[in-house]
Amino acid sequence: MVEILALGQRVRHARQQAGLTLEELSQQVGVTASQLSLVETGKREAKISLLSSLASALSVEVSELLDETPPNERARLEREWAAAQSSSLVSSLGLPALRVSKSLTDEHLSIMVGLYHELVRREKLALATPEEARRANTELRHRMRELNNYRDDLEELAEDLVRSVGHTSTGALTHREVAMMAGKLGLEIVHVGDLPRSARSVTDLENGRIYLPPASIPGGHGLRSLALQAIAHQVLSHPVPKTYEEFLQQRLDINYFAAACLMPKTQALEFLHASKKSKNLAVEDFRDAFGVTHEAAGLRFMNLATEHLGLPLHFLRVGDDGLVYKAYENDGLVLPEDVTGSTEGQIVCRHWSAREAFVRTNRTTEYYQYTDTPEGTFWESTQIGTSTADEFSITVGVKFEDAKWFRGRDTTERKVSKCPDTECCRRPVASLRDKWSGKAWTSARLHAHVLSPLRGGMFPGVDDVELFEFLEVHESPDASADA
Repeated sequence: MVEILALGQRVRHARQQAGLTLEELSQQVGVTASQLSLVETGKREAKISLLSSLASALSVEVSELLDETPPNERARLEREWAAAQSSSLVSSLGLPALRVSKSLTDEHLSIMVGLYHELVRREKLALATPEEARRANTELRHRMRELNNYRDDLEELAEDLVRSVGHTSTGALTHREVAMMAGKLGLEIVHVGDLPRSARSVTDLENGRIYLPPASIPGGHGLRSLALQAIAHQVLSHPVPKTYEEFLQQRLDINYFAAACLMPKTQALEFLHASKKSKNLAVEDFRDAFGVTHEAAGLRFMNLATEHLGLPLHFLRVGDDGLVYKAYENDGLVLPEDVTGSTEGQIVCRHWSAREAFVRTNRTTEYYQYTDTPEGTFWESTQIGTSTADEFSITVGVKFEDAKWFRGRDTTERKVSKCPDTECCRRPVASLRDKWSGKAWTSARLHAHVLSPLRGGMFPGVDDVELFEFLEVHESPDASADA
C-alpha cells in the first residue's frame, strides 16, 4: 500500500514540476484522467508500459518515478499517515478511515501524524512496566539457554573488529585500541562530565562522536565496555527499540559484543583450554588475564563454557540481601522463580554459595563450596564485589562431576539446601518465632532494580530533554574540549 502510494506521489510531483494538469498528462499517455488520478493517489498500480509512457511524457527516468524517497514534506506526511492508518494500533481504535484530500492542509495532516506518534509513544510506555520487563527478560533468558548462551554471529563480528586493530594476543584490550575501533566507524570517543543523568553514553551520529563519562580510572574496564557497547549499536545497525523486549534484546547484544571484544574468542579459548587441561579453571585467573571485572569474566565464561568446553553451568549475581539480579543455568540447578517464570527479584537459598560467601571475613579471593540440592550436588565459586550502593556476589557453578576441572574443587565447605521447601531457610526456627512473633516492627529497604518502569522517550529510560540539550551544548568541538 505504502509502496504504491510512493509511486503515485512521485508521478504527481513530476507532473506538477512539468506544469501539466491531470487531463493534459492523461492525453499524452493514453489513459483517462480518472485512471491517472487513481495512480497518483496510490489506489491503483501502474503497469510497466504506463510507467515508461509517464517517464517519457514527464522527461524523467523510470528509476526516478520508482524512487521511494518522499519528494517533499507533504508527501512524507501523507505516507506516514497511510502507514499509521494501516497499523494495528489505529485499527484497534475502531475509527473510520480518513482520506487525505487537497482540502486537508499540511498543518492538519502534521497534527494527525503527531498524534499518532504520541499514541505509539504512550503505548510503548504502557508496556514498560515491571511485569512486562520480567516477562520479556524471562523469554530472552529461555532463548539464550537454548543457544547455550552462545552467539556465533556476535563472536565473529567482534573478532573481526578486534583483529582489524592488530589485537591478536592474550591481554587487556587498550583504550587506544578501542578508540581505533571507533575510528573505523567514523566515530571519535569524547569524555565529558555532563552526560544526561539518564544516559550511560551518547552517540552523536551527525558529528561522529561517542560521549562517555570522564576517564577517571586509567585502564578501567568500565569505560572500555561502555565505548564498545556504543560501537556495537552501530555495528549491529540497531533501530530505535519499539518494545521492552526489543530494548532488552539490544542491551544483551551490545553487552555480549563488548565482552567478546574485551575477551576475544580465540585468545579466551586458548587460555581456558590450557586452564582446563591443567585442571585449574578459575574465573579470577580469566578476569586477571584480560583486565576485566569479575562479573564480566564470569559472564564471558558462561558464553564459552558449554559450547567450547563442554561444561554446563550456572551464573548468579545476588545482592547482599539475597535478591537475584542476574541468573542463568543450563546444568539442572533450579533457580527461584515467581509465577511468571522470572528469577529477577527472587530470593536464593541462604545455604547457597552466593549467600554463604557474605559471612566470610576474607573476601579478597574466591569462596568455594559444594551444595547438596534436591536436583543433585553442585560446586560453586563465589566472589564478593562492591557497588556504590551495596555489596553483591558473583557465582559460577557446575555439577559435582565437572568440579574436577576447577581450582577449589578440594574445598571442605559443604552445605545442604532443601529449597524451595520453606522449612529449608525461609521460616525462622520455632523458638525464635515463638519469642518474637508480634513483638517487632521494621521498614523494608526499597530496591532500584534494572527491570523497574522506564522513563518514556525516544529511547527507553532516557530523558529526551536532557539528551537533546546535551547534544546542542556539545555540537561544536570547542564545547566538547572544554567539558
